[in-house]
Amino acid sequence: MSEAPVQADLLTRLRAGDEQAFKDLVQRHHRTMLAVARRYVGSRAVAEEVVQEAWLGVLKGLDRFEGRSSLTTWILRILVNIAKTRGAREARTVPYAALAGPEDEVAVAPERFRGPSDQFTGGWWAFPDDWSRLPEQALLQRETLKVVTDAIEGLPPLQRSVIAMRDIQGCGPEDVCTVLEISDGNQRVLLHRARSRVRAALEDHLAGE
Repeated sequence: MSEAPVQADLLTRLRAGDEQAFKDLVQRHHRTMLAVARRYVGSRAVAEEVVQEAWLGVLKGLDRFEGRSSLTTWILRILVNIAKTRGAREARTVPYAALAGPEDEVAVAPERFRGPSDQFTGGWWAFPDDWSRLPEQALLQRETLKVVTDAIEGLPPLQRSVIAMRDIQGCGPEDVCTVLEISDGNQRVLLHRARSRVRAALEDHLAGE
């Protein structure tokens, strides 16, 4: 089934008050919403409050959703509007550099990536040796997943937002740029930096460091 019919079916269930449909929606989006909210507010506790308020906004606004964007994008826009208001109330002003990390931040050496003349520009030249020798199930172990989760949690807020939307939620770059109000260039840089840092943490873990 394509995405449009799936979304239409989900909306029908939500508007009919299907509790399980709403639970599934919350489970799918909560982690990404929390990551995005933390870009605008000062603590996880406040971000949790923002997410809860956003869900109330979603429930109240379902009948007004016209489907001009994906349901995910619409939900995240509601979240961002609430988070901005809450952040302003906290009188927090965070420069872009503080959110994105230093301009010269490098978690993995540049030579590890394919150059601009390569067919797969920006991709890794090779997987670490340890990865190729590990059975697939090892990568799915809870300990390894926790390393990835902790690495994402430790990212600067904007990097965390971008990687959560792209790699956890599966949003396209256009939706990321729209919701977070950043350029496509910034989106790509932030995603690259975030993935690099998560990759570095995972490499260290698999190497037993």
